[in-house]
Amino acid sequence: MTHPPYVDLPAITAAVSLPAAMDALEEALRAGWPGQDPLRTSVPTRSGEFLLMPSEGPRYVGIKVITVAPDNPTRRLPRIQGVYVLHDADSMTPLALFDAAALTMLRTPAVSAVATRHLARPDATELVVAGTGPQALGHVHAMRAVRPIERVGVVGRTPESTAAFAQKLGDLEIPAYAAGAEDVRKAHVLCLCTTARSPVVPDTWIGDQAHLNVVGSHEPTAREVETATVARSHVVVESREAALAEAGDLVMALADGVPPSVIIADLAELVRGATVDTAGITLFKSVGTGWEDLVVAALAYERLS
Repeated sequence: MTHPPYVDLPAITAAVSLPAAMDALEEALRAGWPGQDPLRTSVPTRSGEFLLMPSEGPRYVGIKVITVAPDNPTRRLPRIQGVYVLHDADSMTPLALFDAAALTMLRTPAVSAVATRHLARPDATELVVAGTGPQALGHVHAMRAVRPIERVGVVGRTPESTAAFAQKLGDLEIPAYAAGAEDVRKAHVLCLCTTARSPVVPDTWIGDQAHLNVVGSHEPTAREVETATVARSHVVVESREAALAEAGDLVMALADGVPPSVIIADLAELVRGATVDTAGITLFKSVGTGWEDLVVAALAYERLS
């Protein structure tokens, strides 16, 4: 067997644009994906844990192997690292290795964009993003790809990080500013892309006509929105099974008495024409699932081959 090629961030982004990733994900949903992928598996190690995310599609199978090492920042290494291994579905031959973090940085905002296409008001011009990292930047680009966003409000952990991120957007010729409560209340689209374990935007800040993409956590004990926000939202998830096991925003809201019927559709149902009331708050809660990585990795592999 020859050694499969390693595909890094520059190669992934050169092969697959954000709009191409969005279209591939939506096409896969329309064609009958996702299948019954296993839930994310955690395997403890001495220094942290492995997170394993396998998936099977018509032509390819793949698995994302993520390592989480909490002490790595003291070693000047990333806390989260990993690879994605793409295989031929019939022979199970390894075809390519991908930088898992780079793949995640592309597919997560692309998935949010698919949901936003179907849930946000068509004339949405005001975006607020909570977070100042790579996912926040990816979501700014993704939202601008599907809605006529004119300005971006930024809610960061500190005034310094907020100002720096707003300046980064300004350097990209994207009008941006430090957002407060009133700015959030007027937002048409709100993207929460943080590592916070407790709500980052109070429910009282959120208006009655917003679309929310809540993507920062995939643990049942972490959340970015309050129970009150979930209770007054029409919620869409990637899969009900994954959301009820991993989405702390929903797990804790249901524990507080919010009924499971708050989840009105999964992403496949939405794309295939499920009727969704978009007159009030819509909320897409993403935890990241294996089929999303597989779709984007397969597209990149085919374009690079």
